[in-house]
Amino acid sequence: SKFLNDKWMIKNGFLSDVQENKPWWWNIKVQKLNLSAPLILLPEVSCQKAIEILQEKGYDQAPVVAESGLILGMVTLSNTLTSVLAGKAQFSDPVTNVIYDQFSKIGLEDSLGKLSCILENDHFAIVVHEQMQFNGNGSSFMKQTVFGVVTAMDLLTFVSRNEK
Repeated sequence: SKFLNDKWMIKNGFLSDVQENKPWWWNIKVQKLNLSAPLILLPEVSCQKAIEILQEKGYDQAPVVAESGLILGMVTLSNTLTSVLAGKAQFSDPVTNVIYDQFSKIGLEDSLGKLSCILENDHFAIVVHEQMQFNGNGSSFMKQTVFGVVTAMDLLTFVSRNEK
């Protein structure tokens, strides 16, 4: 049934999102959102420290990224506080105990239409940029770098400020 759902097909890259009767912003690239650089937490940060950092910096959420660059998930202030208060996690536990490890990624070159489809089901999407890296023996691999975190509010703000 997912394959009969155009929004699911667009979100997962199986269908091009150039369709008729879409809003003026539908085909604009995600990079036009001018996202600010994200706050990134390493996996060994404690829940207590994550709460302090997020509150101090005024963020609701932050990606958790291993030093290797692997995106492990997303930590949110509300989920961390809820988990600790419910006894599912301790303040001293690593933040990896309370992360959302199911999240959507979107590239800078993807369209706001695709982003819109993702945000219909998800609270956020992690904006990634892929780059080729080479190691000492000359072999290469693609590495994803977290470029930002985008929410429905970011999309709404962009649309309302640039309404035609």
